[in-house]
Amino acid sequence: MGVRLMVVDDHRLLAEALASALKLRGHRVLAAAAPSAGAAEVVLSRAPEVCLLGTAAPAEPGAFDPVARIKREKPQIAVVVLGPVPSPRGIAAAFAAGASGYVRHDERMEGVERAMLKARAGEAAVAPQLLQESFAELLDPAAEPDDEGARLLRLLTPREAEVLMRVAEGEDTRLIAAGMDIAPSTARTHVQRVLMKLDVGSRLEAAALAARTGLLERAGLPVPRRPPEA
Repeated sequence: MGVRLMVVDDHRLLAEALASALKLRGHRVLAAAAPSAGAAEVVLSRAPEVCLLGTAAPAEPGAFDPVARIKREKPQIAVVVLGPVPSPRGIAAAFAAGASGYVRHDERMEGVERAMLKARAGEAAVAPQLLQESFAELLDPAAEPDDEGARLLRLLTPREAEVLMRVAEGEDTRLIAAGMDIAPSTARTHVQRVLMKLDVGSRLEAAALAARTGLLERAGLPVPRRPPEA
């Protein structure tokens, strides 16, 4: 017996191609495409047995918000995520949101169909090794790797972190020295060490890296209100 399903993906051509292939296999496809922002609305309005939900960026914040809403409002709908191969954390995030399975974008049609049938039957539709790694990270979040900001912060001494904060504020060597009550030559040495440890070539690059990674916030230092001068 065919599965009553929906294929939801930002990429209409991909969604329609997959829907057509599944129709030829005897499944009833209720819809073929929808933007990710409106995915939950479309799925909830049609209430399929299974939803194949495509995502190009499983690591992005909020990528699985539609899954969480679908499972919250209509838990009987099985959601199988179609996406690239992420880190185990990406798959863990999908299952934490309520997904019943995770299938690679490059999986053969037989694999997609197998995942749909398993999800409809209430089983986990994901490769055993990926499932084991994902649940290990869900059960032991402390084992997750630190983000880039935390990693970079560990490279700096507290004084170097303060120097970086002042660099990000746009202070030159003279102002850094005065503010920290050190000699200009010492301030210059600190700045060079910060640039070397962060592997950047200029003060502007260091400030941009600090802003992008949230390094200063992690150090408990004030975030600059104005960009540094080049």
